[in-house]
Amino acid sequence: MDGTVKTKSVGSTTDALSRFDLRSEKARALARREPRTVAPETPLREALAQMRTQGGDAVLVTDASDHGRLVGILTERDVLTRVLGVKVDDTRPVSDFMTAEPHTLAADATLLEALQAMESGHYRNVPLVDREGQVVGLLRQQDLLEYVAEAFPQEILNLPPRPHQLMDEPEGA
Repeated sequence: MDGTVKTKSVGSTTDALSRFDLRSEKARALARREPRTVAPETPLREALAQMRTQGGDAVLVTDASDHGRLVGILTERDVLTRVLGVKVDDTRPVSDFMTAEPHTLAADATLLEALQAMESGHYRNVPLVDREGQVVGLLRQQDLLEYVAEAFPQEILNLPPRPHQLMDEPEGA
């Protein structure tokens, strides 16, 4: 063994998992259909409470005056980088802390497109929107991982100790 590490990409992983076609399964099937939403003027305190009831992932910020169009997202990363460790007035509006105009996917995007967007943008939550910008769901990285683990149990169980590496030879007896 020459000591080099071989890594796998999303593309090579999805090519190897050929029993199900990730290229045609819609992300909408896995997305949370009614994600927590708040208005831009909602106090940060209330937005954080909404996040906690959702499991801490994210809360979407929508504008009711614009037919519920998505204007932002408040994620764990936003809280860690803009709120924690800083003296913050939690009565300020969530719009002061959110990520404005977040990356979204079309409601009919495939799981492969979702995986690629999450990998390239380092996103753990991606809102799904229709043509008018209306939220139709929130796809979480966890939802994708659970789907892959349930859909491909043998492949998951047979991963090497460091899944990002390819093994030169199979381990075990």
